[in-house]
Amino acid sequence: MTQHLKGKVAAVTGGGRGIGREVCLLLAQQGAKVVVNDLGGDTIGGGASKSPADEVVSEIKKMGSDAIANYQSVATVAGGESIIKTAIDTFGKVDIVIHCAGILRDRMIYNMSEEEWDSVINVHLKGMFCIGKPATAVMRQQKSGTIIGFSSLSGLYGNAGQANYGAAKDGIAGFIRTVSKDVFKYGVTVNGIAPAAATRLTATVTEEAKAKSKAAGVSRIMGEGPSAPTMMDAADIAPMVVYLCTDEAKFITGQIFYVQGGQVSLVNNPYAARTIERLNGGWTVDEIAKLMPSAVMKDTTNPAPPQPPKA
Repeated sequence: MTQHLKGKVAAVTGGGRGIGREVCLLLAQQGAKVVVNDLGGDTIGGGASKSPADEVVSEIKKMGSDAIANYQSVATVAGGESIIKTAIDTFGKVDIVIHCAGILRDRMIYNMSEEEWDSVINVHLKGMFCIGKPATAVMRQQKSGTIIGFSSLSGLYGNAGQANYGAAKDGIAGFIRTVSKDVFKYGVTVNGIAPAAATRLTATVTEEAKAKSKAAGVSRIMGEGPSAPTMMDAADIAPMVVYLCTDEAKFITGQIFYVQGGQVSLVNNPYAARTIERLNGGWTVDEIAKLMPSAVMKDTTNPAPPQPPKA
């Protein structure tokens, strides 16, 4: 079997469990040395344990590859810098940085606390900055590197009860599209994965939330491929992630890919689906009101139609 990443050094946040764990193991199998970062907290961001990262490091070493654990929180600048420093101090460089770490604090926005908002934004979106800034500083100097962030359908399309998570994940998509333009001239690629897989985080989603998601069409947005109806294994996400880290994928940057089971879809960047335009001057409110239903919003549906007035 060809080792596509032989001689490369990778750092993975949230590498102790779920998708992050599978990514670490496949990176190592493909020849990379791996920094396995995991705070070891619970699904809502509490607690800490060295066991998840240590167990993955042990698995990697048993397969004959090399790895080291890092237990810092990616939600702090110091934590992000520590992860990159661990890679350089231990293995001499960093070629690949993958931000998988995440938590959930689902709540309808009108019931969400400031702490529930901040904690999710900090791990996902601020974490992307905290690991991305020191990574790009190194990669810019070495004129090469790969950064991968994890977005989500909840961010790209929205999902009930996940305003904090969705905002963070769409923010990561924006980070990917923007930072790819900052660093492409240095030979650095920046891409994103929007995964669908069964993990300990998805296990916390209530049946009510799943029903609302289904009713809104989120689970069907990417089409009806053979793997679409059921949530697939976390290991199915890793091959696409690892491919984006190879030299064969150097022509890809600034892109988001939806991955589930045997399905890989390129998610288009936002574009103008329909437009009304006049050559001289702007529109009046009356003109827009007349054209909007038949032109711009044709064939769209409103999942929250106006409510009848109270008696």
